[in-house]
Amino acid sequence: MTVRAKFKVASVTEQEGGLKTATLHPVTSGSPENEQFFKWTPSGQIQLGTINPASAEHFVPGRQFYVDFMPVEA
Repeated sequence: MTVRAKFKVASVTEQEGGLKTATLHPVTSGSPENEQFFKWTPSGQIQLGTINPASAEHFVPGRQFYVDFMPVEA
């Protein structure tokens, strides 16, 4: 079974050496879809770090992402 959540970038920090870390929180409002996601995923946090500039440019505060959680088969 796959579980889908919807998260929004809350902040991005950059550290020495080029590491950028994005912090994402579940969406809470702004559209009927967001309100439906919030109904089932009211809290949480994801932090992603990357030194790849091409990846980091996608994570800007306010941008929203679908996140799919799929089990890995052994």
